[in-house]
Amino acid sequence: MNINTRIKLLTKLGRFFLDYVENNNNEFNELFFRNVDIKVKKVKHENSFFDFENIKNCFVYWGKHLNEKNLKKLLPEIKFKGSKNILIIMAGNIPLVGFHDFLCVFICGHKSIIKKSSKDSVLYTLIFDLLISWEPKFKNCFTIIERVNLEIDAVIATGNNTSTHFFEKYFKRYPKIIRKNRNSVAILNGNESEEDLERLMKDVFLYYGLGCRSVSKIFVPEGYDLDGIFRASLKWKKIFDNNSYKNNYTYNKSIFLLNSEKFYDNGLVLLKESEKLGSPISVLYYEQYKSLDKLRKKLNANRNQLQCLVSNGLVKNSTKFGLTQSPSLQEFADDINTVDFLLKVND
Repeated sequence: MNINTRIKLLTKLGRFFLDYVENNNNEFNELFFRNVDIKVKKVKHENSFFDFENIKNCFVYWGKHLNEKNLKKLLPEIKFKGSKNILIIMAGNIPLVGFHDFLCVFICGHKSIIKKSSKDSVLYTLIFDLLISWEPKFKNCFTIIERVNLEIDAVIATGNNTSTHFFEKYFKRYPKIIRKNRNSVAILNGNESEEDLERLMKDVFLYYGLGCRSVSKIFVPEGYDLDGIFRASLKWKKIFDNNSYKNNYTYNKSIFLLNSEKFYDNGLVLLKESEKLGSPISVLYYEQYKSLDKLRKKLNANRNQLQCLVSNGLVKNSTKFGLTQSPSLQEFADDINTVDFLLKVND
């Protein structure tokens, strides 16, 4: 398939995502959507955190971003120099978290050799089946594998700090992007409005805080009143309907109580002071600072552990409140340009 065919196919997928969420039957009929519903309902059996609300958020994101204008921005004017086999080892923490890697491989004209996560396989099966039904040649653009036993030319792998150490060693002779654990944090100065804090809670709770772009810690000035955080978080009380989240909350609260650790609790989220960056599900860490300048230096020194810095412009290149899970297609994980990497594989 040439680049124009690939863009048209992805654009149609974007329309499908939005039409499905909005129940718009202009292009896709009701029977089609009913068949999709059956498959989407299977997703939660695979991953208890993938409820329909989170799948809908995921679909809306991709529906808004998969259009001709955005896709042409992602890819510079090039001529394909031949297809390479790119191994993609996907994570499964949030719905379709590895789709951006697949998108980059596909739009660069390569073939994806995909090792799906066992926690996120149903949605990919659904999407790839749709793409094949719209364009039969698409079936030649990817292969799903259980074990890495095919010839590959490069690797894009996402995992935790333990698995990525293995990836680095196992794939040492290949061009590669290896992504380790990262966390996102927010910096407050006390001048934030209620609306700011409510938007921040979206960064905290969307996808149950499981993404690397989810805010797991907030930095606050000394003496900061945490009541505003608690009030804003109550807008997300619906997450307590998820038993897996509730179980994590109960477990973490029990551990804190058994260890006589100090924490704050509003029946929905546990606020705990800690120097750590990554917090468990249902826990939001906070740390007090005296000097904003010293905090900036501290965060800069730990930048390779951070995905997003959220603030009202308190640090350079920070993400606005509520937007951590809405990056543009040109915002690459770990600030590594995947498209540039893939184009160099052809050199």
